Amino acid sequence: MIRSLLALLLLTLPATAAEPLAPPGADAEKFPKPDRPVAEIVAAQWASEAERDRADEVGQVARLMRIGPGQTVGDIGAGNGYYVMRLSPRVGPQGRILAQDITPDYLAELEKRVAAKGLTNVTVVRGESHDPRLPPASLDAAVLVHMYHEIDQPFGLLWNLAAMMKPGGRVGIVDADAIPSRHGTPPKLLRCELAAVGYRELSMTMLKGGVGYLAVFEAPAPDRRPDPASIRPCRDEATRGR
Repeated sequence: MIRSLLALLLLTLPATAAEPLAPPGADAEKFPKPDRPVAEIVAAQWASEAERDRADEVGQVARLMRIGPGQTVGDIGAGNGYYVMRLSPRVGPQGRILAQDITPDYLAELEKRVAAKGLTNVTVVRGESHDPRLPPASLDAAVLVHMYHEIDQPFGLLWNLAAMMKPGGRVGIVDADAIPSRHGTPPKLLRCELAAVGYRELSMTMLKGGVGYLAVFEAPAPDRRPDPASIRPCRDEATRGR
């Protein structure tokens, strides 16, 4: 009961409180490093908002992931808030967007943008590269958009994120079918890394408009996650083939 009340209190913090919303999860050092390049974080967004709007990127993702009114959605690596601005009205006043990032400049700009738009159902959250630092069992859905290839400890992030998902919650990853050094993740490699942490694939869809693919997974229950020491990195055959 106390833990549930704490989580509810944290979810009501104002949008300008860019701090973690939960205690740390498992340390990054407990997990193996990925057997692939990790792309550098170079921008708060990967393409112009006008281009993405023409492709109805967020609409496609929201429909495929069944994101709707009253849900709590975590935008992991929210950047400049492209998804935040468009998912906020979709979940409505009874819903919640937890806009998480690790880059201080992005967080500061996102706070300003959220405040300027008066988005009262958005909380900006500071996380860590291996740990989103969101409350346990708080998310109906989580989106990781054009940033999976930039995660330096994907196994740790996925392991910690699993505890933040409600039972049956959906994790959607949008990325390009390209090698990590070219800011993408080959679907075969993505499937392997998610499976290594116990995630179950629900769907893989090529989005219209050239905005990449959407892979949707169900996270394992916290007590069904593998021991971090037992996780084995996936061989990046696509990069080696280049």
